[in-house]
Amino acid sequence: MSAEPRINDRIRVPEVRLVGPSGEQVGIVPLAKALELAQEYDLDLVEVAANARPPVCKLMDYGKFKYESAMKAREARKNQAHTVIKEMKLRPKIDPHDYDTKKGHVVRFLKQGDKVKITIMFRGREQSRPELGYRLLQRLAEDVQDLGFVESNPKQDGRNMIMVLGPHKKKTEAMAEARQAQEARKAEAKANPGKSQNAAEAGGDAEIAEAPAEAAAEA
Repeated sequence: MSAEPRINDRIRVPEVRLVGPSGEQVGIVPLAKALELAQEYDLDLVEVAANARPPVCKLMDYGKFKYESAMKAREARKNQAHTVIKEMKLRPKIDPHDYDTKKGHVVRFLKQGDKVKITIMFRGREQSRPELGYRLLQRLAEDVQDLGFVESNPKQDGRNMIMVLGPHKKKTEAMAEARQAQEARKAEAKANPGKSQNAAEAGGDAEIAEAPAEAAAEA
């Protein structure tokens, strides 16, 4: 069945409860009278409550109504927040540099309002030392506690140990802040159009200045 409401000549009832263009209640009138009023106002007669007795109809510009409804639905889909679960894999004996890199990714995901599944992968003899993975997960959770919380405590899953971090910030809030930051950057670029160009020229001058020094060093 079509989800579209019946309009104008497709309405097949003897009388309707009519609502005017501005939402005013006209009352129960014969269908012929309602169609006549629709022609006078150069509008459509739209059935908005088919199950009412009699059905409720409204005078409106149906084409404009459909367009505005489609735009609202499109905007709602655009702003709809989908929480995504990201995944980050670590080894129990990760070196400090790699840990900082992985932690940076986790921080970015949490700032975006996404959940993060942290997986510690054990290999060989590491499987007999699960406490190494547990301590690493605890450390990571403490390092990002300002941005996220432990939604699922560490648990062993075969050769892996898994923990899930949830963001303090809702996805919608993160999206709104990201849009605000982007708009602020655009406004700053518009207010200072020569700033980026000057920076690029300065960089070019620096490269030119370094060239003779390299030549001297080779000599």
